[in-house]
Amino acid sequence: MASFSFSLLEQPFSRPVPIAVAAAAEADVLRAVLGAAERGIVVPHLVGDATRIRQIAEENRLNLDGATIVDVAEPADAAEVARRAVALVSTGEAAMLMKGLMDTSALLKAVLDRTAGLRSSGVLSHLAMFELEGFPRPLAITDAAMNIAPDYETKRAILENAVRFLHQLGYEEPRVAVLAAKEKVNDKMPATVDAAALAESARRGEITGCLVDGPFALDNAVSPEAARIKGISSPVAGNADILVVPRIESGNILYKALAFLAPSRNAGVILGARAPIVLTSRADSEDAKTLSIALAAWAAG
Repeated sequence: MASFSFSLLEQPFSRPVPIAVAAAAEADVLRAVLGAAERGIVVPHLVGDATRIRQIAEENRLNLDGATIVDVAEPADAAEVARRAVALVSTGEAAMLMKGLMDTSALLKAVLDRTAGLRSSGVLSHLAMFELEGFPRPLAITDAAMNIAPDYETKRAILENAVRFLHQLGYEEPRVAVLAAKEKVNDKMPATVDAAALAESARRGEITGCLVDGPFALDNAVSPEAARIKGISSPVAGNADILVVPRIESGNILYKALAFLAPSRNAGVILGARAPIVLTSRADSEDAKTLSIALAAWAAG
């Protein structure tokens, strides 16, 4: 059983986690970060144009007390802003990283720099946690944002990133459903073949710390009744904690359907680097941005 719930992300942490924000001179970013700071979740290191950061904070009545501003004056080179933010994490001054108003590619280039970045031996992947009204548990979805068309080995790395992260959230043995369009293996549908191979790897003890099964269609991954009707017998069927999607299109559509069409709350984090990375969209709600910061801080702390 897991001890994690979204309510835990809204409580002050025993020790706030230092966060480096790359290109922090943006109102929505500052609201989320400084709001999390006021709740005792993070200690902000704001990298960017100091004059603009202070101006935006004043215009929006945001409190900069306790925040450190690392001045990279305009016109700033995005690569330099990213490098300075990543350096704060790689040297230990901050324990997590967040993208502000800059291109994702510029930040990830600095993250993956072989000499000064946060590169690890693994694959970077995105994990989203959803709290859905009427659904009995949080639900993790991966990967809806980073890997376009992952092959078997990449899917395995994505799965293992997610499992390690859920262990940090208090899950002892998360249940992983590998999704496809149907629950039977079909050689013409590579997603079903990969799903079955991942399930077999787990049965052989090559993937540990979790229960893995698949392929599953979405209904029989999350609904015990749908699994029963289709005659699927598995400890994962209908009870998944983690949904591994076939590729970025299906993951992105599922993510946005839950975020925009269902009563829900969500948070997301990039995994696989030496520190958690918050990489939100400008379309994400302020609540989602703040919860994403808290989720990454939970892992980093």
